[in-house]
Amino acid sequence: MSSPLLEARHLKIYFPIYRGVLKHSQGEVRAIDDVSFVIPRGQTVGLVGESGSGKTTLGRAIVQLIKVTSGQIFYEGKEITAMNAKAFHPFRKKIQMIFQDPHGSLNPRLTIKNTIAEALEIHFPKLSPSQREERVASLLIKVGLTPEMMRRYPHEFSGGQRQRIGIARALAVEPEFLICDEPVSALDVSVQAQIINLLQDLQEELGLTMLFIGHDLAVIKHVSQSILVLHHGVLVESGSAQEVLENPQHDYTKKLLAAVPRI
Repeated sequence: MSSPLLEARHLKIYFPIYRGVLKHSQGEVRAIDDVSFVIPRGQTVGLVGESGSGKTTLGRAIVQLIKVTSGQIFYEGKEITAMNAKAFHPFRKKIQMIFQDPHGSLNPRLTIKNTIAEALEIHFPKLSPSQREERVASLLIKVGLTPEMMRRYPHEFSGGQRQRIGIARALAVEPEFLICDEPVSALDVSVQAQIINLLQDLQEELGLTMLFIGHDLAVIKHVSQSILVLHHGVLVESGSAQEVLENPQHDYTKKLLAAVPRI
């Protein structure tokens, strides 16, 4: 077993419900409820569940886009849960997120060059403008695009191309850990396969660790060494991909498997 890169212990993320003019608290939504798991270094862990199960909330909590109610997240043995923005800054370089909607995650007013170079300016401030441009060109080639495309804007690309740009932006800061939040669910089936193959090739080439979030067990099976099954914010089953898919123990996992189309 590889050494753990990330570990979550008894993670809870609750959102209060407010009602009335005075916004009185009327309860809470338990998006994540006492979830614990380990992500080994160099592996892909699949996080699966239907819409509303808390998958994206969990991924966003790891990169501090959502505040954790209680529990702990450790990265390389260091607790990152309660870090302020300044303390967490070095970890933003190590942990990157690829979003579900490639169009919505790109600023329509920025060229692709400026979109990717923005991250380089923040994390590699000593790079000269020409060095940043060379780095952007190299990243575009790595994800299957051409350097000439850096002058264009997001609306000039297809959905699959925009997702490749999102991957290039995530790779710009040389991360160790990628959180892939349903990166292919908004794409055509043929394009999905291309993006999945690209991510697998990049993982092997760069030694990346990935948390692959999705609701399609067929996709999760293809990319993951181990699987976490989330249902209404509760982790109902976990184990190796083979164990979970061939011998599911929880009724919810069995229902997800039964929903996978078979030819």
